[in-house]
Amino acid sequence: MLFNTLATALVASGAALLASASPIVEPRQTLAQVVTSCTVANRVALTFDDGPYNYLTDIVNTLDASGAKGTFFFNGNNWRCIYDSDLRTKVKYAYDHGHQVASHTWAHKDLTTLTWDQIHDEMWKVEQALSRITGAYPAWVRPPYGNYNNLVRQAAATRGLTIANWDFDSGDSTGATPQQSKNSYNTIANQHPSTILALNHETQSGTAYDVLPYAIQRLQQAGYQLVTLAECLGRAPYQSVGSPQTPDVSLPAKPSHRAHLAQLWSPYSRPGTAKRTFG
Repeated sequence: MLFNTLATALVASGAALLASASPIVEPRQTLAQVVTSCTVANRVALTFDDGPYNYLTDIVNTLDASGAKGTFFFNGNNWRCIYDSDLRTKVKYAYDHGHQVASHTWAHKDLTTLTWDQIHDEMWKVEQALSRITGAYPAWVRPPYGNYNNLVRQAAATRGLTIANWDFDSGDSTGATPQQSKNSYNTIANQHPSTILALNHETQSGTAYDVLPYAIQRLQQAGYQLVTLAECLGRAPYQSVGSPQTPDVSLPAKPSHRAHLAQLWSPYSRPGTAKRTFG
């Protein structure tokens, strides 16, 4: 009788432990794809990191004037907060003009130095912000400094994201003068690879007002079509597209990791003066 009582208690205890365990298995075994070059011939993707910043509207207007498209990898809180009213307007302006918006994470931290939860925190807040501001939920992320490891790739895969780096760097964030950046664009145009995936930074006035007009003219002269990242890859730019929402200017609290992982499986139900950093 005593044996049966003890056995029953052990079974009940084991069942309680199982019931208290997370019902969600973190699918860390899947690695996100890392893209470093375009795949559609004669196309160039001009990409711009570290915004939204003061020159964003002018960059959009310069692209528009030449029939070119760009891709903007936005931070949530790098120079200033993306929820600031003037920056929300700039982000929406770029999106409404047919340019691609994508994630550069929230605060431009090196993701390879962070934990699993911290990586998700950096990703989900800017995804939610872009979704609220534009209605589009990004499908692409560029890790700050281009740095990633398997944990970053696993987190990106969990979130339905593809990692996008580059195969041409204008050098504008690493000390190149505008003239040196223009020389680099001239060199790559003369070499004429089948495609180019170019890294620029919208935080640089020289890029916005000197390098970009030259690069557009030189690349189009060389016969390239200047398109978004998604168009240069023949892929979708967003996981879902809906209507903009009321911006959460109070910056939403991070959900529990279990609740957040549960959100990840439904793309339509998912959400989104700082240190100056480049990459």
